[in-house]
Amino acid sequence: MAPTAQATRYLTVLYDADCPVCVHIRHWLLGQRQLVRLVMVPAASFQARQRFPRLDHTATLREITVIGDRGQVWTGTDAFIVCLWALAEHRPKANWLATPAGRPFARAAMYTAAAVRHAVRTGSEAEPGEPACDEQCAAPR
Repeated sequence: MAPTAQATRYLTVLYDADCPVCVHIRHWLLGQRQLVRLVMVPAASFQARQRFPRLDHTATLREITVIGDRGQVWTGTDAFIVCLWALAEHRPKANWLATPAGRPFARAAMYTAAAVRHAVRTGSEAEPGEPACDEQCAAPR
């Protein structure tokens, strides 16, 4: 008899608590109807370091990181998609974004979010063709 797949019960989202864009997205995620519970934890915080000692906590400040209840880790575009997958109204879109046809759109959304984050943090926009990030933000590649 094949083992049955366990349903994901919750996802922990590490977000930059010092970034206004990240805090806004955190509030937006928490305001959505969730099919999988999202637990929000400030990236690189004492709580994050205690719960996930093996993670590169400096990297979690640069790139969204999501940890599943069985230890799965998603970063960047994959983390964005799994957050949408957890939401009732956005799961169908997440399923499409995870396909080869949808993935470029997910990457573009992440790049746009990184550009907005950079503009909010620095008060300026990146030059065309340059990464829209500073040391606090990693544009998805």
